[in-house]
Amino acid sequence: MPATPEDAQATAAGAAPEPERARFEALVAEADTVSVAGWDFSWLDGRATEERPSWGYARAMGERLAGATAALDIQTGGGEVLASAPRLAPLTVATESWPPNIARATALLHPLGAVVVADEDEPPLPFGDAAFDLVVSRHPVTTWWDEIARVLTPGGTYFSQQVGPASVFELVEYFLGPQPPEVRAGRDPQQARAAAEAAGLDVVDLRLERLRTEFFDIGAVVYFLRKVIWMVPGFTVGRYRSQLAALHHRLENEGPFVAHTTRFLIEARKPG
Repeated sequence: MPATPEDAQATAAGAAPEPERARFEALVAEADTVSVAGWDFSWLDGRATEERPSWGYARAMGERLAGATAALDIQTGGGEVLASAPRLAPLTVATESWPPNIARATALLHPLGAVVVADEDEPPLPFGDAAFDLVVSRHPVTTWWDEIARVLTPGGTYFSQQVGPASVFELVEYFLGPQPPEVRAGRDPQQARAAAEAAGLDVVDLRLERLRTEFFDIGAVVYFLRKVIWMVPGFTVGRYRSQLAALHHRLENEGPFVAHTTRFLIEARKPG
C-alpha cells in the first residue's frame, strides 16, 4: 500500500531529534492554553508577521468617527480597533456576539463613552431605521447589507475592511487539502459591491490587496487557528497533532511558513 501524506507527516515528525520534539510540545502547550479572547494579536509579536494594507483602516476609521454624530461598530470583537480612535462620535454603539468579547469590549469601551450591545450577528440589527450616520466594521464574518442600509441615515456611510478571497489559504490547505474553486472564490470584493448596490447603497471606494504573512514557530500557528476559528473549522491540537508536528519540523529546518492574506476596503453611502 503506498504511503499517504499523513504517513509522511508522521515519519517526518517521528524522525525529529528529541530537543526538537521537546520544543514542539512546549510551544504547542503554551499556545493551546493562552487566552484567545478579544481581537488583539499582540501575543504573536516576534512569532508571526502580517503585512498591513496600504489604506490604514484604523486611522481612516478614526477620521470618519470624528466627523460622525451617531456611529455603530458591528462585530467589534474585544473593542480594540474602535478604542484606538482618537475621538468617538457623540453617540457610539458597538455590537458583539461572543460572551468573552462582550465582557472585554464593555470594559474597554464604556470608559470611552461607547455602549456595547450583545447581538447574535443575525438580522435584524437591534436598532431603528436611520439610526446612524456612520456604520463601521473590521473583518465581519457576514455583512448583512439590507440591515446596514436600513439603519443608515440618508447620506450615511458604511466603512469596512474585510477578509478577501482565499486568505491565508496556504495554511488552510496545508491542513484541509485543496479547496474547491467556489470556496477559493468566496468573499470576492465584487460580490460585496453587487450586494451593497442591491441593498440600495452607492459604492464609492473598493480596493483589494494581497499581503505577505509569515509564521515563525508552531505556537504561532496554533494560536492563530484557535483565534480565527473559521480558517480550519473544528481545529484542535489533538485532531491535527501529526500535521502540526510535521509543520514544526519544517519550520525548525526550513524557516518561516509563508502565506498571503487578502483584504479589501469597501465604502458605501446611502443616497441622500
